[in-house]
Amino acid sequence: MGAIDYWCNIFTDEGIKQTFEDPREVADVVEWWGLKFTGKTVDEFVAYMDAADVDVAIIPSAKMGSFDTGQLVWDVKEEAVVELIEAAPEGRLKAMFGIDPREGMSGVRRLEEWHKTGHFVGAHLHSYGFNLPVNHRRFYPFYAKCAELGIPVTMQVGHSAERMPSEMGRPILIDDIALDFPELTIVGAHTGWPWVEELIALAWKHRNVFIGTSAHHPKYWDPSLVAFANTRGRGKVLWGTDYPVMDYSDSLAAIDGLGLKDTARDLLKSGAARRVYGLQ
Repeated sequence: MGAIDYWCNIFTDEGIKQTFEDPREVADVVEWWGLKFTGKTVDEFVAYMDAADVDVAIIPSAKMGSFDTGQLVWDVKEEAVVELIEAAPEGRLKAMFGIDPREGMSGVRRLEEWHKTGHFVGAHLHSYGFNLPVNHRRFYPFYAKCAELGIPVTMQVGHSAERMPSEMGRPILIDDIALDFPELTIVGAHTGWPWVEELIALAWKHRNVFIGTSAHHPKYWDPSLVAFANTRGRGKVLWGTDYPVMDYSDSLAAIDGLGLKDTARDLLKSGAARRVYGLQ
């Protein structure tokens, strides 16, 4: 079966502008790293997926706060993601509901309503700009609802490339969440770097904690992560790109060059994500 990208940002011209060009915090990173992004139509993106043998891409209605102003830097609307999903062939695109802790219980109710549409297979959290650690009590109602619905929470952990406090995403904080919500599936994204060993330890300890590799090219993965994915962590590590940060074909080809066992490679590219997000 083809690969699953568990974190793909909204890919249209308008989406690229909204998420990578307009927000000062993100545009500064894009400029610093010398990145250039070009949007795609739905048809172009599906063809791009086909060329790389990618079956499904999951798009968050991402909510990112500004550490400086308290306003939303990213506010991808659920309707915009659903519009892309419904314009693509059935099953090729899915969604995650972006968590904004300022919404409180109204946000929890919105999460449930959007999940009922059948398009949303999880929730998504970027905690840094809200200046709240991922184990903060304001996120717990969202975690409880996800546990009740049987859907995972994908949260960025590790450092923040933007001008935001990285301590909010220390992977070790997931330990509290996993202990309080043993029924909740948690994907710690972006490899947890530079605290990769913390995230590996938690994925080994908790059956409900997984590691996502988005935004980090396989050639830069810590050797300990590669070893974990290939041995006792088989089925606990998920491939993702944070598209357009990484190219599909290039990233997947690099995985083929890591020397993984066939089973470990297949689980990394596809099998683990199918299990976590309930995909066929």
